[in-house]
Amino acid sequence: MGIIKLKNIRTYSYHGCLIEEGKIGSDYIVNLEVKTDLRKSSISDSLKDTVDYVLLNQIVVDEMAIRADLLEHVAHRILTRIFDEIPEISRIIVGVSKLNPPIGGDVEAVTIEMEEYRS
Repeated sequence: MGIIKLKNIRTYSYHGCLIEEGKIGSDYIVNLEVKTDLRKSSISDSLKDTVDYVLLNQIVVDEMAIRADLLEHVAHRILTRIFDEIPEISRIIVGVSKLNPPIGGDVEAVTIEMEEYRS
């Protein structure tokens, strides 16, 4: 088995419960970790034998572009879509961070992290 990580995927998105957040938007960072079998690709040196991290990045970017009130909802969509589109993945950890959240304090980021296993 093996792990593929995409670190600090940056997006500008429009998530949040406040009306202003949907209009103004904010900077986000997504971290993604997937577990899959890397043994075949480590020998074959062929992209067809592994999980394409370009596709993983595209799924994250696509889902971050769809507005949601909660970061948990966005993370769930990312998890669901990855499991639906890439059957070789057995586990996913996704973290979604909103930078400089409007919470009335000096907070660099708020992050939710979700972990799911293929059932």
